[in-house]
Amino acid sequence: MALTFDDGPAAPETGTLLKHLAQYKARATFFVVGQNVATHPDIVRAEMKSGHEIANHSWNHPVLTNLTPAQIRSQLERTDAAIKDATGEEPTLFRPPYGAMDDSVKAATSLSPVLWDVDTLDWKSHDPAKVAQTVISQAEPNDVVLIHDIHPTSVAAIPEILRTLTARGYNFVTVSHLRATL
Repeated sequence: MALTFDDGPAAPETGTLLKHLAQYKARATFFVVGQNVATHPDIVRAEMKSGHEIANHSWNHPVLTNLTPAQIRSQLERTDAAIKDATGEEPTLFRPPYGAMDDSVKAATSLSPVLWDVDTLDWKSHDPAKVAQTVISQAEPNDVVLIHDIHPTSVAAIPEILRTLTARGYNFVTVSHLRATL
């Protein structure tokens, strides 16, 4: 299973999340927003150093399908550059904000798009128990799960998700690792 975290990095939430993931030796993919990478490059470096995957989630989270091809490229290229500045590596994956993707978005980048199988809707509920229950009840092996590391309540749900699903035999890997094994 691939846990994915959108919209960060955020302080202190992402740091707390990294501790939870380390406790269970879980790996994740972070779909980062470029302007947040520019503000918190140290957190992105910590994500990478901990064995997690860093991926592109645009510069400032617009609906990409509402932009021109040049604007889409700018959103993604600026974020690629911020990630490379922070980590020394360029991302290979991206997730369009809101999952909004069409042919113009696909044509604007060579990055591989990633959507999700389970949406926690954590931006709506802000209830750790509900977020955890959504993942625990809906998740299947090889699923990609969408969570946001900018909400303290979402980060608070992670220990229960990891504890319960680890007990059920789940492993937590990056999206690239998951794709390589399918």
